[in-house]
Amino acid sequence: MIKSVAIQGVKGSFHHIVALEYFKDPLETIDECMTFDAVVQSVLTRKTDAVIMAIENSIAGSIIPNYALIDDNQLHIIGEHYLDIQHHLMGLAGQSIADIHEVYSHPMALLQCKQFFKKHPHIKLVEDKDTAEVARRIQQKQLKNVGAIASRLASELFELEIISESIQTIKQNETRFVIAKTSNGVLDQREINKASLKFTLDHKRGSLASILNVMSDCRMNLTKIQSLPKIETPWKYAFFVDITFEDYQDYKKAKSIMEIMAQEFKVLGEYKNARQ
Repeated sequence: MIKSVAIQGVKGSFHHIVALEYFKDPLETIDECMTFDAVVQSVLTRKTDAVIMAIENSIAGSIIPNYALIDDNQLHIIGEHYLDIQHHLMGLAGQSIADIHEVYSHPMALLQCKQFFKKHPHIKLVEDKDTAEVARRIQQKQLKNVGAIASRLASELFELEIISESIQTIKQNETRFVIAKTSNGVLDQREINKASLKFTLDHKRGSLASILNVMSDCRMNLTKIQSLPKIETPWKYAFFVDITFEDYQDYKKAKSIMEIMAQEFKVLGEYKNARQ
């Protein structure tokens, strides 16, 4: 049983919301980390049982460094969670948007709210480490004329007033998070219907197509494919793929064939599809 997790950010962050929504039983410990490297170290040193990491956003695409962190540190994905991301502009009570001179937030949040701030050129945008941490700082230091872009939970936890709601440019803004451990999950095979894989291929015509044909022939549904260059081998790429399936035996067959066809074949995780 998972009793403790590490998250990027502080309570009130979107990672914290995932922790609250994903786990059925209350967690004993939530380790607040300012970087994803620190998140990974938390589970590697057994300070926590698992980590929560954003892996993909419907607007910005894949968070490639996090794929590498999971792979390089031999972590295993045991689950996933999709979260609707609503960015709210907030500050100390009693202020209007005309009173806000600076807004601090995570670079991704600032990017996703770019159009809103074009209408308010008097506001200076400043990149920071975490959305919720800025909200906490505003309350702790009673910073007037300073705004944060964060979740509704952050405004409630740190008693800030929402000045403008849902200011993200694209209103349907979703992020996929994964839950990872240092060991494989304990799900029964009958519950597993999604897998994350990594492999490399020879740099020759048709090598990727052949792998994709195996997936199709074994009734796998490819939901994600991401290539990353292998730094130590110029012009050679590693592929990260997510596949879903109905029958674990079909997946098992596909996996056994791909292990032969591909190089450095690796299962990053076998878990339950959150999109059912």
